[in-house]
Amino acid sequence: MEGMIEMLAIESPVEGTQIKLKALEDKLKPLGYSIGGGWEYDHGYFDYKIDDEGGYTFLRIPITAIDGELDQRGVSVELGKPYLLNHRYQQDLDDNPDVFNGLVTINLNSAINQFTEPVEKDGDIDPKYFPVAKSLIDELEMTILT
Repeated sequence: MEGMIEMLAIESPVEGTQIKLKALEDKLKPLGYSIGGGWEYDHGYFDYKIDDEGGYTFLRIPITAIDGELDQRGVSVELGKPYLLNHRYQQDLDDNPDVFNGLVTINLNSAINQFTEPVEKDGDIDPKYFPVAKSLIDELEMTILT
């Protein structure tokens, strides 16, 4: 789409900040951030869902464990560069099974795709979200850096 971008990294002084994971979680969750999917032992994400129109648009804050694993008590993390991310989902899966002779037949496509697969892992981001992202980054910086 013209005028759209796939993913937008956002410059911020929070990048490189080191903090205890528990302290970070205590600061971000009240602001509306949640622990994003795709956590591993050494890295993960905090996501702020901006919109769910045509998929999900997030402000994502990557974190990396620096003195242990993310599931360890007291682990410290380093924040990565925040970015906007759009994750679009397929709209055409059949959620209405056919009923025939009292038996329910399951659409094979739905059975194979138990979880909805993304159309594109990183979809386009509408520029209308840029001011929202800027405001969220300002709030993040005030919360983390003060």
